[in-house]
Amino acid sequence: MEKFRNKYRIPSARLKGYDYGANGRYFVTICTKNRVAYFGDIVSPVATDNNALPVETNNNAVPVETNNNPLPVETNNNALPVETNNNALPVQTDNYPSLRATEIGKMAAKFWMEIPHHFPFVTLDAFVVMPNHIHGILCFYKPNKTDWIPNQFGPQSQNLGSVIRGFKASLKRYANKNQIAFEWQPRYHDSIIRTERSLHAIRRYILNNPKNWDKDRLRSNQKIPKEKENFLSQQIALDLEIDAYLMADEAGEDQE
Repeated sequence: MEKFRNKYRIPSARLKGYDYGANGRYFVTICTKNRVAYFGDIVSPVATDNNALPVETNNNAVPVETNNNPLPVETNNNALPVETNNNALPVQTDNYPSLRATEIGKMAAKFWMEIPHHFPFVTLDAFVVMPNHIHGILCFYKPNKTDWIPNQFGPQSQNLGSVIRGFKASLKRYANKNQIAFEWQPRYHDSIIRTERSLHAIRRYILNNPKNWDKDRLRSNQKIPKEKENFLSQQIALDLEIDAYLMADEAGEDQE
């Protein structure tokens, strides 16, 4: 195991020699500590019975008086709008399983949507907040970037590491300020999206996450044993899961 400042450290999960500030698309997964479901739970849509008896109504009931001239809600016209990407792909919730978010779950989605406000070179693509993790695609575009800075251990700036660190820190500060129990799993998982086919498949993987929650590898909230806490082993397992999804997607396209 390598040392940094005379201390042993876990080897980096990033691709050696890659510039994580380079233009491109990055698929990111961030987990809560020990996979605790801090962000909420997945609920299925309520089934409706078309054969249910209609509710009896009284046509002679006195109507409830309403004020057709309600006072308008006060708004602050000087508030700074949060920059968002109108082309981002939101998770569909109508008629599909979706997250019933806690307060910290709602703030996780809000702070994720605000990433481009803090990092103007980032635009958002598909993302989803799950009970104990977040999947998202971040797109980097720096029109004037011409250099190549290989990733290295240590302070990060204007790259994927700094974006994720800023997002995680802002949510943790909110939790601390509002006395909400919440902890992040150290580090994060990423994959560099290199082809359009991979991009489309990963988008579907993200959007289908709530529907597939029952068989999600990240669903367990059991404390991870010390000997199995190695982040690299988790990364490899997630890579294999994504690879299997991509292969299944490609096989489906070949059959069409």
